[in-house]
Amino acid sequence: MAEYSRLAKGNFTATGSTAVINLPFQPDYVELWNYTNIKTPSANTVTRAWWDSGLLDGSNNSTMVELITSTSPTVLNFDIISNTSSNLGINSFYGGLALQYGPQQGHNLGAITDFSISKANPAVVTTVGNHNLQTGDVIIFQNLSQTSTTGMQQIAGIPFTVTRTGPTTFTINWNTNQSNYTAFNTATSTNNVGTYVKVLFPNLYFPNVAFISSLTLAATTTVKTANTHQFQVGQEVAFRIPTAWGTSQLNSLPNTVIPGSPIYGYVTSVTDFQTFVVNINSTNFTSFNSNQTFAGFSGEFFPQVVPAGDVNTGGVQISATSSLYPAPQYSYASKNDSSTINGPAILGAYVNNTSQGFTIGAGTAATNGTATLIASTNLIYWHAYKHDFANP
Repeated sequence: MAEYSRLAKGNFTATGSTAVINLPFQPDYVELWNYTNIKTPSANTVTRAWWDSGLLDGSNNSTMVELITSTSPTVLNFDIISNTSSNLGINSFYGGLALQYGPQQGHNLGAITDFSISKANPAVVTTVGNHNLQTGDVIIFQNLSQTSTTGMQQIAGIPFTVTRTGPTTFTINWNTNQSNYTAFNTATSTNNVGTYVKVLFPNLYFPNVAFISSLTLAATTTVKTANTHQFQVGQEVAFRIPTAWGTSQLNSLPNTVIPGSPIYGYVTSVTDFQTFVVNINSTNFTSFNSNQTFAGFSGEFFPQVVPAGDVNTGGVQISATSSLYPAPQYSYASKNDSSTINGPAILGAYVNNTSQGFTIGAGTAATNGTATLIASTNLIYWHAYKHDFANP
């Protein structure tokens, strides 16, 4: 091992979906052991796998696996899993931009040939083909004009945190069962429009800006968001609501005690990862209106709630098993320190969580057989390396 090489190791229990391993470096070599398959092998199971950024043939688009090809007698064989998709093989990644997207999905695009969006609350999205999305993934719809006057263009451009309900269905936290929305279907739309993309790294900074899907006005104000809000009790927030959406009285309320200084709201409780309550009495405010017209959709002018600082790190570790956030997520800063890759975080500051590391795909695509890399409930051990010297 050379002086400036870096290495890391860990383990996790697979969920059956793609695993994201965040590291303080981008590895050039990864190896893993499927301990569950080693203990109790069955036909066509992976016991060990490894990936190198530069294989001897100059290729880096495949993962080598040791594969149990039969159980009586047990035969150990080698196979290859393609790395051409994030759902397959082992891949390194670096997420330095918030708006990095996966491939477009829609008519004649990607794995999802067509999809529909129902008039419902919450809206249900049904895809032709397995969408491979998990609860907590973030997508953005584009070009939802079904005809010149119908469709759901009102929600194009909003980042939605999805809730998986099946391999071809998921919901988004938005009420499309309103008069100005038309049930959308890619397959029957004019010019075959309608696409969506997955936001690959939606959590590069904590907390992020949340898009408002509904407001309940009362002595305290309940906020529902289209994407994960990431707020915690005590978080200071500000509202940015265009006039067309109604409740613009929430926007930076004037401070009568300190003139010129806006009053922000404070989060008093968190119901779930898309619902929270602030201490603003909105009883007499104008009702929130998400029933925007198709012709006058607001484009980028969507209602938002913005973190203002204060205790936004909160001292609470939010993990994949947290009730606040159901998806794999990067380290969250504590009150006095942070386990993020960028060192300590100051209380009240945003956490820069620029993400890098490697992914382990859950797909099944061996060259010479069938090999699922990380099936659900499998116990996986991994090692990752970044070499500062390699003998060519």
